[in-house]
Parts: sequence; structure tokens; C-alpha cells
Amino acid sequence: MSEFRDVAVVGPGVIETLAAGGVATVYEAAGRCGLLDVDLVQIVPGTRVAGVARTVRCGQDDNRAVHEAMTLVRPGDVLVLTMPEPAPVALIGELLASQAKVAGAAGLLVDAAVRDVDELRELGLPIWARWQRVRGATKRARGSLDVAVHVGGTTVNPGDVVVLDADGAVVVARGSAAEVAAATRSRIEKETRLRARLDAGEFSYDLHGMRAQDEPAG
Repeated sequence: MSEFRDVAVVGPGVIETLAAGGVATVYEAAGRCGLLDVDLVQIVPGTRVAGVARTVRCGQDDNRAVHEAMTLVRPGDVLVLTMPEPAPVALIGELLASQAKVAGAAGLLVDAAVRDVDELRELGLPIWARWQRVRGATKRARGSLDVAVHVGGTTVNPGDVVVLDADGAVVVARGSAAEVAAATRSRIEKETRLRARLDAGEFSYDLHGMRAQDEPAG
């Protein structure tokens, strides 16, 4: 059952900035908070997304809630699929992922397994999962939609912003998304200037003042 409540809408500019920054930059800009500290398989290589979390807490080894969630997906959502205990059971395959793509989902984060991997890559919808396994789920437990879920030691609330790329995943609380986006822009600008100096032959050892700290004066 969905417990969704209208939440503050995160503006598209904020989403675009967080996506452009990527997981590592957003994580640093957020004060090293929000990391989903778990190994994830990037099913479609080269993808990077950010979007508002649509959370799903399935019954154990069951994906009935995922089928229900597909009826509620909005364009730009990142579906976050979880179970009480992560297990290598496939919550998503080609047919469910196709529904998410048609509905306009930005991507999927599956704290369980996916299957039909060749077909998922051909479909092109960005998906991250803990495992690739063919073991199927049951469809008996309704589960809960749009509730707080826990992934990799971090809580993801409905309406938070999830950022995903080859480095993994980070979540930004919706209430601080604009602030973190501003810090992300500043960090991108700073790193752009730093990159130009490194390309010109300077060293980070000097630019960060480490040489001056390590070598005695005189």
C-alpha cells in the first residue's frame, strides 16, 4: 500500500546539477553524507542519472509491490526497490523494466537482484542492482510504497534525490537538495579551474599546500 504524501518538489535545475556532478562530487559537496555504502552493478554501462526517489519496500523475496509501483511512476522518478533483508532474488526483469521506461522513470536502484540482463541493456533504462541472478520472486506480499527504506546503511525517503553513476549511489534529502546543488556547482567550478592548472603541468601536492606543510622553511 502506498503511503505517499505530497512532498516539496525538487526543481529540475537542482536535479540536473546533481546529475552533472555525479556521485563522488555530490557526496563531497554534501559533507560526505548520504552514501549508499553497498556494492552495486551498473547494468547499463556509461549511464548517470539523478531523480526523485519513489521507494518500494517489498515482502521478503517477493515483487508484488513492484508491480503495483509501476502504476504510480512519474516521469523522472528513480525507483528504489528494497526488501527487509537484501537477497539475490530478482525483483526486476525485462517486462517490469519496460513498464518503468514507458512511464518515464529516470532509473532503478534495486537492493536485490535483476535478471534478463542482455534485454535490460538493450532496453537502455539505467539500472543499478546488488546482484544479477535468475532466481525469481514470489507475488504474494503486497509490501509498501513511498515509505522510508534503508540501503547500504542509509535511509532513503520518498521525495529525496538519488544520484547514480559508475561510482555507486548517493542520496540527498529533499529539504537540502537546493543547498547541496549549490555546493555541487561550486565544487564543479573549482575542479574545472584546478584541472586546467594540472593540465598545464602543476602538481596537486603544491596546489593543495602540502609541499609547503611538509618541507621546513629555509
